[in-house]
Amino acid sequence: MSDLKYKLAKKINTIEDDDSINNTESIRKDTNNVITLNSTESNKSISIVPDFAITLNDAKNRVELLQSFVKEMMIINIDYGFIPNCSKPSLFKSGAEKLCDIFGFSKKIEILNRVEDWEKALFHYEIKTILINKKTGLIEAEGIGSCNNRERKYKNQDGYSIVNNILKMAKKRAFIDAVLSATRSSGLFTQDMEDNLLPLNNGNDDKDITKIQSNNTNGSAETKYLQNKKYHYELISIIKENNIPTSEIKELIKKRYKVSQIKQLSSPQICDFIKYLNIYNMI
Repeated sequence: MSDLKYKLAKKINTIEDDDSINNTESIRKDTNNVITLNSTESNKSISIVPDFAITLNDAKNRVELLQSFVKEMMIINIDYGFIPNCSKPSLFKSGAEKLCDIFGFSKKIEILNRVEDWEKALFHYEIKTILINKKTGLIEAEGIGSCNNRERKYKNQDGYSIVNNILKMAKKRAFIDAVLSATRSSGLFTQDMEDNLLPLNNGNDDKDITKIQSNNTNGSAETKYLQNKKYHYELISIIKENNIPTSEIKELIKKRYKVSQIKQLSSPQICDFIKYLNIYNMI
């Protein structure tokens, strides 16, 4: 038993001696009482240039896949559209929702700032949209959007009657901003379409409609595609989804297209009407 105690005591002393040597090598004190730490490992070269998270081939494949999805699954003038004076097409809310679904994102809305001055009829909202990856639970991107009733497109309207429209526009801007960032699709789309638009009811609606109809009667492949009946179903689903009163829709199409029912609209007119609803924040 005494031999065992002796061996254990000797082992403990050996370990303490080793620790003392290591500490002496790691910590040294110079003549000025400055303690320096010496690395016990050999110096390793550290790269200050960040490495690619994915390979070039992976990046190329992702871009091509996104472009293919836009081309095959997204509908022009419904999911995105071309606005005068814009070099890139503008992403609409329905298109942003499709991208959000295909990438597997869920969204969270926060109101960062609100101004509701009922005496001066001034209404302003600033919204943040957070996109979360459903698989990982991590935040993919955040978008900021704001809107107020003193903007050019709203300033001639009754501020009290468009409070909800102002809030919806701020939410839509924040959502599209987040989607463009999360999907890396800002190279394909823009969202700043409102700055290039004329005010509502500017008297040019009939001219614009005539131009659209004339541009879509040339027998091109795009015209045949626009004439597909799914545009009618798409419009009806949009109206139901956004809870737009039927009476309001009938009044708009009667005033704008001189017809009383949706089924009487041509495909170019349907595209124009959906674009109209997007631009003037009814969807």
